[in-house]
Amino acid sequence: MKATIIKALQHLLKENKKKIVTVAVCGMVFGLCGCSAATTGPAQSSQSNASASAVKAGDETGAVNREMAATNKQASSSEKFTVSTPIQDVIRYPGFGNYSRLIFPVNPGYYSGSTLGNLSLTWYTGIRPEKTVEICNYFKQHADAGDVIFYDIYTPEEKAADSSKKDAGLFFFKGKPGAKFAICNSGGGMVFVGSMHDSFPHALEISKKGYNAFALIYRAGYRTGPEDLARAIAFIHTHAKELQVDTADYSLWGGSAGARLAAWLGSHGTQAFGEKPYPRPAAVIMQYTGLSEVTGREPATYNCVGTSDHIAPYYVMQARINQIRANGTNAEIEVFPGLDHGFGIGTGTVAEGWVGRAISFWEKQMK
Repeated sequence: MKATIIKALQHLLKENKKKIVTVAVCGMVFGLCGCSAATTGPAQSSQSNASASAVKAGDETGAVNREMAATNKQASSSEKFTVSTPIQDVIRYPGFGNYSRLIFPVNPGYYSGSTLGNLSLTWYTGIRPEKTVEICNYFKQHADAGDVIFYDIYTPEEKAADSSKKDAGLFFFKGKPGAKFAICNSGGGMVFVGSMHDSFPHALEISKKGYNAFALIYRAGYRTGPEDLARAIAFIHTHAKELQVDTADYSLWGGSAGARLAAWLGSHGTQAFGEKPYPRPAAVIMQYTGLSEVTGREPATYNCVGTSDHIAPYYVMQARINQIRANGTNAEIEVFPGLDHGFGIGTGTVAEGWVGRAISFWEKQMK
């Protein structure tokens, strides 16, 4: 009976379509090297339509998500996930909604392993099984309690018009009611989204400090990724009361490809990616990316990287930080000896503790 109710609610979410609305958005086309960027300003009508859709996404899907969360509470199990839990059991857990497939990369070619204990992600080192288990149990605990842990950022109409938008949304790691928020963006080379190691752990640690944290699941791509982050920023600002977040002085976090998203939105703003202008972040927190572009409009920026990174040379990040400083903007960098690409929150390495220092950097930028 419980499974039938869940399936009915999932069907309702998918079938809650009225008429298809095509939202015109303006993208930015970037070279793969990320060393230069070209921005084209979108038409005002496109910005208005996109921002209105951000409001509608919450209005149309929020009620369904809350109803599903209540049903999920009834479908809960007291058994916790462990390192031996099959990944597919997490994806199929009845307490989760249809967002459970987004916990792991939607493109299965970029992860391997059958259990939470042996999960592997392309290009990432130092995945900690205990952290993977902690995150999955965090989701389970809150879903079982009836909390909404995932928010759609696109409306059913938008997803009907572009099915790829079904692969975008926000996982919410709730802090203190009314606290400021951060959005964490994982890397994956713009071909997949490695959230289990490169944004979920960050968001969880930020929430433990009392701040509200979101982990963005975006459509991997140089155009779609920034568009999804712009929409996420618009969504949070337009639903701040419901989410119980303070929108002033928020921060954007990212590793590798996700760091580029954070930097691009920090420098160019939401209006460059199809949304109306929203306040830019107080701080951008970046890990291991070879982005070299400096526009002169960068927010305060913190970087960290390892000296043995074979994908993002530390001296490229150092040179960018020096340029930002030269423009009179606060900027810091930590370079960790011997670390390779993708060390995440750095548990058990020389980078351990960097997340706390990055939060302190962000706090210094708050007004």
